[in-house]
Amino acid sequence: MKKSFAVAFLGVLVSCTLPAQEVERFTFGVGAGFTNPVGRTGTNLDVGWNVRAGAGINFSQYVGAMVDVGYDSMGVNSGVLSNLGYGGGRMSVLSATLNPVIHLVPKSKVDVYITGGGGLYHEYRDFTQPTVVTGTGFDPFFGFFPVAVPGQVVVSSYSVNKPGIDAGFGVAFGSKWHGKFFAEARYNRIFAGTYHTDFVPVTFGFRW
Repeated sequence: MKKSFAVAFLGVLVSCTLPAQEVERFTFGVGAGFTNPVGRTGTNLDVGWNVRAGAGINFSQYVGAMVDVGYDSMGVNSGVLSNLGYGGGRMSVLSATLNPVIHLVPKSKVDVYITGGGGLYHEYRDFTQPTVVTGTGFDPFFGFFPVAVPGQVVVSSYSVNKPGIDAGFGVAFGSKWHGKFFAEARYNRIFAGTYHTDFVPVTFGFRW
């Protein structure tokens, strides 16, 4: 009886550890894409771009966690610039967030997952005006001479650190390089006092 119980217990233990062996313990990925401002933010900013990188751990084939670092850049739209009297402007966001990940169909060839969490966001805004920059040119006959080229000068800037949250979903496809191509979209909200900054980065990349 004791021998049978030991064999049964060993069988259960082995079967419980098999799912953990089907998935890599650690994961990391990189990606880039476009960022769409939404809500009130969307009335002031244009569609921009983003780059992202992350690293994390898989607790099982269904649940994991990622630490993600992202950079988003969006330009101020022409109507706002005209009203404010500036020639150019942009808003950039550097973020670091902790995000649990839930894989809905981990055994499928197409991995569908949801994710969400929060962290710290550094928001930077600047406005510019066109200017002329004087440089130095060179010609074999005339030698060195001054050259005027168009440029931009920052006339106003502002930065702040604020907490924020993100939530979204993605799909990943297997590849022959022992990793997966992924596409994901996440809604981000920065809690910035009396207003919120809302944007949705859509990112395409590769995850190992």
